Amino acid sequence: MEITLNHTIIPARNNVKSARLYEKIFGFEYIKEWGAFAVIKVNESLTFDFMNKDNFIPLHYAFKVTDKQFDNIFARVKSEGLEFGSGPDKLTDGEINHNYGGRGVYFTDLDGHVLEIITTDYVLD
Repeated sequence: MEITLNHTIIPARNNVKSARLYEKIFGFEYIKEWGAFAVIKVNESLTFDFMNKDNFIPLHYAFKVTDKQFDNIFARVKSEGLEFGSGPDKLTDGEINHNYGGRGVYFTDLDGHVLEIITTDYVLD
């Protein structure tokens, strides 16, 4: 059996509001509040469990998507008025990148976590 990631906990200042943003931007399914968590279903085997925290270091989450998914997600990023950029050090340059023959863009969520969508895997030489 292939090992898969089942869930990860994402710190948030408002767990439900953060989970709902991911639902809106990515189209993930909001499951419910479950104890201390607001849970979204990312895919068949992975959930993001948002948990309220006052202090945390922002994290980075990268999602590989199809070209159509990229277009749809990117349109929602722009319609929400979220700043975006072409790299982790260029979060607000208003550009996308074309690394490795694909497209990629970075933006932050309500808590400063850096989100990335890419259409092509990185080539690790």
